Amino acid sequence: MKRIWIINHYAEPPTDGKYTRHYHFGEELIKRGYEVNIFTASTVHGTDTNFINDGSSFLEKKINKVPFIFVRASNYKGNGTDRIKNMLQYSTRILKVSKNFTKPDIIYASSPHPLTWLAGYKLSKRYGAKFIVETRDLWPESFVAYNLIKKNSPLLKIMYAGERWIYKNADKIIFTMEGGKDYITDKGWDKNNGGPIDLNKVYHINNGVDLNEFEFNKRNYILDDEDLKDDSFYKIVYTGSLRQANDSVWKLIEVADLFKKKEHFDIKFLIYGDGGERKKIEEYCKENKLDNVCIKGYVDKKYVPYILSRCDLNILNCSSRSVLKYGGSQNKLFEYLASGHPIISGESSKYSIISNYNCGTSRNFEDIDSLGEAILELKNLDSNSKKIMSENILTVAKNYDYAYLTQKLIEIIEG
Repeated sequence: MKRIWIINHYAEPPTDGKYTRHYHFGEELIKRGYEVNIFTASTVHGTDTNFINDGSSFLEKKINKVPFIFVRASNYKGNGTDRIKNMLQYSTRILKVSKNFTKPDIIYASSPHPLTWLAGYKLSKRYGAKFIVETRDLWPESFVAYNLIKKNSPLLKIMYAGERWIYKNADKIIFTMEGGKDYITDKGWDKNNGGPIDLNKVYHINNGVDLNEFEFNKRNYILDDEDLKDDSFYKIVYTGSLRQANDSVWKLIEVADLFKKKEHFDIKFLIYGDGGERKKIEEYCKENKLDNVCIKGYVDKKYVPYILSRCDLNILNCSSRSVLKYGGSQNKLFEYLASGHPIISGESSKYSIISNYNCGTSRNFEDIDSLGEAILELKNLDSNSKKIMSENILTVAKNYDYAYLTQKLIEIIEG
């Protein structure tokens, strides 16, 4: 029996957060006879929740038989110094907290920030455990893609050097995006200069969805929303944050404006989410009398399956980013697949799940007109084509069920 420690600053139980990838892995691994501990911070990202409100260094708690060890860290808001302090606290305190537990056979350290990798590396050396690195976000590549740091910045060079060092010293590397090997070769890290990274130790396990949980929530958590119940119009749904860095919602508003001018009165955009841009979006819709847009605000995650089951089309994103050329791994993509409804994405990649498996439309939209045309193409499919696409999407979703993904993880561990 192997003992696995999952090290993830932002691992969250399903009762308190939305980043539940490792909870699901832990649940499935335990069913298959593994011993699992998930080490996470006591804070829940994006909320005021802190599981430790006294001087305790850690809290051990089982969530549906999955052991979580919450490492004490201070609350923060936004992305300022308080968040950096929180990262440092978790990554240093976990080294001391770990001494209270039976040593592991495997350390499975997951990004998004590199301090978690570094803590995982130190723990693997201390306990003589195998070291598996997981990359859920291409750090620091995403900083470049979103213009948060200049390409010629000395800091960026240091960050890339640290990333390469971690990959070189890992026993195995798991990317959530399918193009992980391409990423390494594009950087030239598989070459001899500085010591090559062996591509044979690079694997891919995407994010996923618990299909049983999705079906349960769809049946049992029904949102009282008249728009969802109304089948007299074509319902386009977006779920996610409404913030400045995310221009997808604004593009949908522009399409709604276009559709109103072209008198497509049988289409309505239902937007579920909250964020700093919400007020501006609502004001714009009111000023321009866009009655084909409904800003619904935040909804609890458990209602999302019902919402998606009542829509006709799901919007993942409307813009392509350079980082997406290695493939996407957004959590909501897999909930969209589980709904069985077509998906539109601005992702342009040879690794696009949507394009490769005929789950909707995924391409780089040059302008609002081309995005609007893509929506209308899917809306106007004949009933038989819609039925075939829906059945296909549900079949694809099974490949991203956490029970199936965990088996892939076990093969990597045992290999």
